[in-house]
Amino acid sequence: MLGKPVAHSLSPVLHEAAYRALGLPGWSYERIEVDAAGLPGFVSGLGPEWAGLSVTMPGKRAALEFAARASPRAVAAGAANTLVPRDSGWFADCTDVDGVVGALCGAGGFAAGAGSTGVVLGAGGTAAAAVVAFAELGVTRVRLVVRDPARAGEAVAAAERAGVGAEVLTWSEVDFGKLVADVSVLVNTVPPAAVVDVAAELAAAPCLLDVIYHPWPTPLAEAAAARGGRIATGLDMLLHQAFGQVEHFTGHPAPRAEMRAALREATGSVLPLPIA
Repeated sequence: MLGKPVAHSLSPVLHEAAYRALGLPGWSYERIEVDAAGLPGFVSGLGPEWAGLSVTMPGKRAALEFAARASPRAVAAGAANTLVPRDSGWFADCTDVDGVVGALCGAGGFAAGAGSTGVVLGAGGTAAAAVVAFAELGVTRVRLVVRDPARAGEAVAAAERAGVGAEVLTWSEVDFGKLVADVSVLVNTVPPAAVVDVAAELAAAPCLLDVIYHPWPTPLAEAAAARGGRIATGLDMLLHQAFGQVEHFTGHPAPRAEMRAALREATGSVLPLPIA
């Protein structure tokens, strides 16, 4: 895993569990501190023993730019969290999209029809992956709620590339009750303190994903629980995005049950992490 910082990452738990389950004793997964500027030089110097790389912040855009080829969803998101060596050069993918889709469908109970509307709070890199995931789920419109509309360009561009119509709303001007009255899904990418005063209104959305999972529960999770609802989290996203990476790296189907069990154990079983 490349990024800076990376010492806190739980990704080794998932990948090492996968390699054990797949009977790959010679495989290892390491955390390596590399920033965006250093990524091209580092990856260029790797030998043939490398099966692939996970990339976290701040290197996801640099990973996409470095790659010789990229998946359509990585191009749409404007970022890559996965690099895989191919004969033609490094291939980039964005399994973060899988993370959002898997979290919403597995833990969030997503079940919307085509033509529905979603909401994303925030407009950074995770928001961009979320709008691309919306496109895969049949959500055709997204409302991006941000403090400063001038900073929403990355997410708006991702929505345009994915074919999702985007509307940018200013946080201070939004009626959050009305915001979620007609939507099928809401993804929160901003810190818990930002939503604490509007969590009860936001929890009325039929499907919720809060990318924050520590400390748990978040204000949005508490509000959802009070309504008897379900909520997906960033830990669900982490699990589901890792499945595609393992498959890219090993060429084998990901051992999902074993990976889930390892992540639950590493996090004190604080969340159920459904995969079906």
